[in-house]
Amino acid sequence: MIPERTARRAILALLEHRTRHGELELHEPDGTVHRFGAVDPHAPLRARLDVHDAATWRGLLRGSLGLGETFAAGAWSSPGLVGLIRLPALNADQFDALRRRARPVLAPARGLTSWARRNTPGRSRRQIAAHYDLGNDLYRLFLDETLMYSAAVFERPDATLHEAQLAKLDRICRKLQLGPNDHLLEIGTGWGAMAVHAAREYGCRVTTTTISAEQHAVAVERVRAAGLEDRVTVLLEDYRHLTGTYDKLVSIEMIEAVGWRDFGTYFEACSELLTPDGLMLLQAITIDERSYEAEKASKSFINQLIFPGGCLPSQEVIARSVRRETDLRVVQLEDITGHYVRTLRAWRENFRAAEREVEQLGYDERFRRLWTLYLAYCEAGFAERRIHDVQMLLAKPRFRDEPLALMQAGTALAAEVTSPLPRSPRCGPRRGRPAARR
Repeated sequence: MIPERTARRAILALLEHRTRHGELELHEPDGTVHRFGAVDPHAPLRARLDVHDAATWRGLLRGSLGLGETFAAGAWSSPGLVGLIRLPALNADQFDALRRRARPVLAPARGLTSWARRNTPGRSRRQIAAHYDLGNDLYRLFLDETLMYSAAVFERPDATLHEAQLAKLDRICRKLQLGPNDHLLEIGTGWGAMAVHAAREYGCRVTTTTISAEQHAVAVERVRAAGLEDRVTVLLEDYRHLTGTYDKLVSIEMIEAVGWRDFGTYFEACSELLTPDGLMLLQAITIDERSYEAEKASKSFINQLIFPGGCLPSQEVIARSVRRETDLRVVQLEDITGHYVRTLRAWRENFRAAEREVEQLGYDERFRRLWTLYLAYCEAGFAERRIHDVQMLLAKPRFRDEPLALMQAGTALAAEVTSPLPRSPRCGPRRGRPAARR
């Protein structure tokens, strides 16, 4: 084990040489104050880190995982977590150089353990349960009424989180051109908001699947409460076990749980489940291709303490998987990263306001600190564009309505349309293929 004094010297030297943008003020328990970097007009960012325990130094040497573990233990704090985490993101080019140099060391170990870490259906179910089955009441405290746990789209500056989540759902439905004659497959039910919205507002049939028992129970109840049991089927099934064919497919921020070994498997399954003229809408959190290889090889705060087994794809990885494993083509791509910053800020503020209720539900201080950091960590990552959120529309070979899809999907193109976009009819005869048989 590295001595704390050695770890301290290493961290201070690293911060001294790698902090080029923004300013960090680091306070030690004995009153010693260190300042790194400098505020400039192009990066007016100041952050402060208060060290309470010497364990912080060894923790910081372990990257984001050590950062998360020591924060959860109360070894350090900051009056502005988002700003503190934005600072290394702002200096990412400096730290990425170190990670790239470490890749040759990490790659052999990754190769030896890749099959052991592959997300089999059983392992996927356990990993999903570790995050999504923490308790539905916890999520109700910081999400909006839809219980959508993905980026909202704020179409107005004064839009509420709830309005923005409904706008996101409408945006997806319009991109998919949903109507009463469609049978929509959703991979990753969440708590059922997308399925209910699509069936109620656009008249389509929906088959939706999840591997979270807690989410499945809520989704089934919400479908029943909405009186949509004749149009919505909720499955508790892994995407690899689905059968049947569907006109449209939607998957909202589920691909991050697939695992890097199975991105090809995921897209192959999606393609095979669609009709020859079908459409797929993927909303995905992505990472820069230049960081992807190092990210998938590392044990990070997020993939160890928050989303076990998760891995963010890059847009290039998605494109390669689609090209190699499917006959799909990309029709439209929209970056909604900026909307995620505001979404996460709202979640973080809601979580902080509900801290007493979270404690009353039985979540201890370590958990509360861990999730406070998690929400700030993600907000900072999106704010500095270290990670992105995109909506990607993909089409099967016989799909022929690209111009309409593009107009409905892109904000820039939509601005050029002089008349309101047509909305799919909400009533009329409904035709759809039978739900997948089990």
